[in-house]
Amino acid sequence: MKTLHLKIYGRVQGVLFRHSAREKMKEWGLKGWIRNCDDGCVETEVEGEEGAVEKYRAWCKSGPRGARVERIENF
Repeated sequence: MKTLHLKIYGRVQGVLFRHSAREKMKEWGLKGWIRNCDDGCVETEVEGEEGAVEKYRAWCKSGPRGARVERIENF
């Protein structure tokens, strides 16, 4: 099992990022959470099989249509 904790910056609130991320978590069998932060970013943590976690990380680099990811910080 692998854990991933990210903060995602850019146009990520108000574009269904959290909803879409939860759908991806379900689709790829990941456990975790995602939330909006006061500074406008989105924070997420997931745990699961390494391949699924890496797919989630790759998806977070662009997010859903309408999102514009500027940068991602790993924790």
